[in-house]
Amino acid sequence: MPEQSDQPDPDGTDAVEVPSADDLGDLAVGLHTLLQLREQTMATAESLTGGMVAETLTDAPGASQTFVGGVVTYATELKVSLLGVTQECVDEHGVVSAQCAEAMAEGARRLTGATYAVSTTGVAGPGPQEDKPVGTVFVGVAGPEGTSSDELALPGERDTVRRAATGAALSALTARLTEGAREESPVR
Repeated sequence: MPEQSDQPDPDGTDAVEVPSADDLGDLAVGLHTLLQLREQTMATAESLTGGMVAETLTDAPGASQTFVGGVVTYATELKVSLLGVTQECVDEHGVVSAQCAEAMAEGARRLTGATYAVSTTGVAGPGPQEDKPVGTVFVGVAGPEGTSSDELALPGERDTVRRAATGAALSALTARLTEGAREESPVR
């Protein structure tokens, strides 16, 4: 059962439940199933989650059919050199931003050739970064339909923030896929 946040939702960001390990596994299995049905693939670009999204995906059966790979770009220099995040984006918006999350997802998609890519960037703690409080997280999703991002205010200590960000990333891509399926389905 996911933990509930008692914290208010400051600045209009999305509230997120903190998933258990089983919940994360269920999200990964569901995501793989959706991608298999569509014969599509995914990749990851992670910063604050440090590979947790990729680990969760590869723990699930069937991962090799849909998950092509991931990049952990904890250092800003790697976001720029590996994923193609521009220095201008970093200077203007910071690495903890919607713009950086979107550029990371686009870079992972371009680098791997995956149909979709999801990214995470944010502040896991223990202290603030770029004047953003602990728990500020951005999740980016890039796909054939375009690129989007969500800003989240996640509660808790470092590991809890990282786990919640992992769940948010898997949920964001699942939502993109199910929205696309609804848009493609004829109305009856």
